[in-house]
Amino acid sequence: MSRIAAFALMALIWGLTWLPMKVASEAVPPIFLAAMRFLLAAPCFLAVARMQGLTLRVSRFGRVVAASLLITTGCYGFLFWGVARAPSGLSAIVNLSLMPIFLVIIGALYGQERITMRRVAAIGLGILGLVLLFSGRTGAAQHGPMPVFGLAAVAVGTVSYAWGSVISRPLTLSMPPLVLAFWQSLLGGLALVPVSLLIEGYDPAHFRGLADVRAIFGLSILVLGGSLIAFWIYLGLVRDWGAFRAGLYAFVSPIIAVAVGVIYANEPFGWSEGLGMGIMLAATALSLSEKMIRTTAKSG
Repeated sequence: MSRIAAFALMALIWGLTWLPMKVASEAVPPIFLAAMRFLLAAPCFLAVARMQGLTLRVSRFGRVVAASLLITTGCYGFLFWGVARAPSGLSAIVNLSLMPIFLVIIGALYGQERITMRRVAAIGLGILGLVLLFSGRTGAAQHGPMPVFGLAAVAVGTVSYAWGSVISRPLTLSMPPLVLAFWQSLLGGLALVPVSLLIEGYDPAHFRGLADVRAIFGLSILVLGGSLIAFWIYLGLVRDWGAFRAGLYAFVSPIIAVAVGVIYANEPFGWSEGLGMGIMLAATALSLSEKMIRTTAKSG
C-alpha cells in the first residue's frame, strides 16, 4: 500500500470513529471508554506482533513511557475533560486547528520538521476551512469561566498529542511501529484508569455498560479500526513522513465525520460546510505535495 493510500485509509477510519465514539459514550463515561479502548487494543497488537515474530523488547523504555503518557493518557484525559465543559464545535476547532501548528513547531524544536511558507499557508487554509466547517456546530452559548477552562484543556491535550507524536518518531526508527503501538496502547490505557477514577468516579455500572450493544459497537470500531489499523498506520507515517505530514489527517478526518453526521444524524449542511471541506482538502493537498526532504530524527 502506498503512503498516500495508507494516509487516506487512516483519515477515513478516524473520520468514521466519531459517530461510534459518540454512540458508545451514551452507555459508558468517555474517559472510561478511552481506557477500555486502549486496554482492549493492546492484546490485539500483541497477537499480531507475535504472529509476525516480533520481539517486544525496547531499548529506550523511558522514552516509550513518556510518549505513551503524552500521546494517549495526556491527550485523552485533557481532551475529554475539556469537551465535556465546552461547546463541541469550538472544541473541535481548537483541537484540529492547533494540531498541525503544534506538530510543526514541536517538530522544529526537535530538529525533525521545517517551518516553510508552504506549510504556514496550508495551516492557515486548514484553520479557515475548519472554522467554516464547524461554524454552525459551536453549540449553545455558555457563560462563566468553565467553557474557557474546557477549551484550554482541549488545547493542552492537543499539545500533549503533538509532543508525543514528535518524540515517537525516533522510536519508530528503532523498533517496528506495531510494537510501539502495543506499548503506547497498554501503558497509555493503564494510565487512563486512574484519570477515569478521579474524574468519573468508580461505579460498577460502568463495567455493566460494556455489555450494552452501543458500547460493543463503538469499541469494536474504535479498537479494530481506530487503533489496530489507523494508529498503526499513523506511527508508520510518523516514521516515514514526520509528525507534521502524518498529522494532516486533522484536515481530512473532520470532513468524513461531518459527512457521516449529515447522512446518519440529519445534521445541517450548507454552503459554509461545503466551502470549508474544499478549503481543508486544498490545504492537505498543498502540504502533501511538498517535496519530501528526509531528515534524521534527533534522539533528544
